[in-house]
Amino acid sequence: MAKTAPRTEKLDLRLTPTAKRILQTAAVASSRSVSEFVIESALARAAETLPDRAHFGLDPEHWRAFQAALDAPAKPIPALKKLLAKPSVFEHPRAK
Repeated sequence: MAKTAPRTEKLDLRLTPTAKRILQTAAVASSRSVSEFVIESALARAAETLPDRAHFGLDPEHWRAFQAALDAPAKPIPALKKLLAKPSVFEHPRAK
């Protein structure tokens, strides 16, 4: 089993009785304590959320190329133009 850092920090949560019951049920179903289930779930969601907010650095040459790409006019994409010319599926009444 991998060695983990000791848990020294605390996070207090206020839950509705229904939310607590759901978390307890899910924890039991996954053979985890509620704390383990909540921590694992929250960390997985954080891992999904953070990548697009990560800092990245570029050397001056790549930075100039990146800025030039952002500043360049959009290239026409015929297939996209055709797609956007069609009414959305949400604009059509549903067939009965």
